[in-house]
Amino acid sequence: MSNRTVIVTGGSRGIGLALAEGFVLGGARVVVASRKPEACDKAAAHLRDLGGQAIGVPTHVGDVEDLGRLVQCTVDEFGGVDVVVNNAANPLAQPLGSITVDALTKSFEVNLRGPVFLVQEALPHLKGSPNAAVLNIVSVGAFIFSPMLSIYSSMKAAMMSFTRSMAAEFAHHGIRVNAIAPGPVDTYMMQQNPQEMIDAMIGGTLVKRLATADEMVGPALLLCSDAGSYITGSVIIADGGGTPR
Repeated sequence: MSNRTVIVTGGSRGIGLALAEGFVLGGARVVVASRKPEACDKAAAHLRDLGGQAIGVPTHVGDVEDLGRLVQCTVDEFGGVDVVVNNAANPLAQPLGSITVDALTKSFEVNLRGPVFLVQEALPHLKGSPNAAVLNIVSVGAFIFSPMLSIYSSMKAAMMSFTRSMAAEFAHHGIRVNAIAPGPVDTYMMQQNPQEMIDAMIGGTLVKRLATADEMVGPALLLCSDAGSYITGSVIIADGGGTPR
């Protein structure tokens, strides 16, 4: 990843921060995007302590105007954009029959509209990169039954569809587009669930444990580096063997 500039949304903690660390240790310049300025600053400082080049840009992925500013700040600082990682997510959960307009709208804005428009904002710069890649972090929820999580899972399924369409439309520009579908990962988002729900998720895997955020780094580096140069329009399901194939 040397001499490549990577934008990571939701990069101040959890999977996003783990990916940002992996990219920095691989030689990339990293732009951390997160809603809270102090969280962005802390994450960027941490990445610089690892020996990398990094900045934080406070960004609400649900605000389309923020996305253009994020890309412009990246270009102003590092001269371009080589990789976009759409990791930020809103895990709103409501049962079918009780879904509110507000909840569905918020999920759409962050989980689907934001990632699509961020790629669109970055597209002119990706076209100019010899190493362009887009990585969308989706979810195994896109592939399985999702009681209570239908809002989140449906948006991730739609993002998986966009991943395939982007791969097809951008291939002639040399831009690869792929996705990772994590299973249950031990992050702040996971920890907000009731313990019985976490236990059920663990029980649904073959390895009988939660993943660590670091375990998503390997798939991400494969899909965003030359190691995955012949992979596009694909999804790596990193779920401990929990998703029926």
